[in-house]
Amino acid sequence: MLATMLQTKLHRAHVTHSELEYEGSCAIDGHLLDTSGIREYQQIEIYNITNGERFTTYAIRAEDNSGIISINGAAAHKAEPEDVIIIAAYIQLDQRELASFKPTLVYLDEENRISHTRNTIPVQVA
Repeated sequence: MLATMLQTKLHRAHVTHSELEYEGSCAIDGHLLDTSGIREYQQIEIYNITNGERFTTYAIRAEDNSGIISINGAAAHKAEPEDVIIIAAYIQLDQRELASFKPTLVYLDEENRISHTRNTIPVQVA
């Protein structure tokens, strides 16, 4: 049996561009791709904290250390510059792999620089 698990996320990324006429995808700063483990052309989910939109697209590489997060093509209707988003990628693991699995959680500041990373989410309390 396989379980679908959160592989990685870029938490609170800020959209820098929204390019309706660009080939559909999400361009992500190459350094953020490398740190998070998201691969170019990998399917990603985007959760727009600003407007509540949720959509699927794929990642393409933007210039390293540029801070670029560009929502392209039809998805540009779902996010605008300055929107705050979460970019997530998932992975399927078998029971043996689950025993040692930890996701890569990358937290960003307002300029899409890495503020810190973790591999667990704190327990939510009442």
